[in-house]
Amino acid sequence: MGAPMASHLRAAGHALSVHTRTRARAADLLAAGAVWADTPAHAAADADVVFICVTDTPDVEDVVLGNRGIIQSARAGLVVVDHSTISPAATRHMADTLAKKGTALLDAPVSGGDLGARDATLSIMAGGDRSAFDRVEPLLRLMGKTVTYCGPSGNGQLTKLVNQILVSVTNLAVCEALALAQRCGLDPQATLQAVSGGAAGSWQLANLGPRMLAGDMKPGFMIDLQQKDLRLVMEAAADAKLSLQAVPLVRELFAQAQAAGLGRAGTQALFKIVAHK
Repeated sequence: MGAPMASHLRAAGHALSVHTRTRARAADLLAAGAVWADTPAHAAADADVVFICVTDTPDVEDVVLGNRGIIQSARAGLVVVDHSTISPAATRHMADTLAKKGTALLDAPVSGGDLGARDATLSIMAGGDRSAFDRVEPLLRLMGKTVTYCGPSGNGQLTKLVNQILVSVTNLAVCEALALAQRCGLDPQATLQAVSGGAAGSWQLANLGPRMLAGDMKPGFMIDLQQKDLRLVMEAAADAKLSLQAVPLVRELFAQAQAAGLGRAGTQALFKIVAHK
């Protein structure tokens, strides 16, 4: 997702210095005029704002605090924006560490998948210093349709975890509803049309429902990544001393999908487990 997000910044005329673990993934950006940086520290050295989009908490910690990380060139006035979905507690620790150098860290995870990244329609939920957010908000609006300030450091991550509960549980509801429709012999397209326009309508139904019925399991967002996010949800719930009921069920069903070799398929592949396909 990071490449199309960065492309919107470049298209708006901003100079880019880019670094990825797999340089080939930056080929289009480099062809469009971005400059290659050998390390995250080099990418941050002359930047006003640094954007991060990687997989999990250890990856962000390495990019930010590692011996080749942003911390090595961090300075007063630099703003780091992390679009990854990671631990809120780790986010706060990194924010405190960078603050000692005068650098602000905003946790700004995104929702909308690869399509939202390509179309600049992401929902971006940001936590951290308000003045830093105000400074980078125009840049965020080049990548997202809905940009929301959610409060202090870590609140962006917590808001994303709320989002992932809604996404994953709704996905399961779509799977079960369409499995029943299919098993009972209903016309699938007529069923989708009938239920999409009423109170049952949702992004998951409109976007993933047709793909489930068509057997299209190509990833917009992989099951493996959804499982990572749901692990973070359960950790946050444990910290808050809140017992969740639906999330453990969804995690177990996704685990069955992973065991069936579907970990790198899109989250709509849960339909195969629910419908016993």
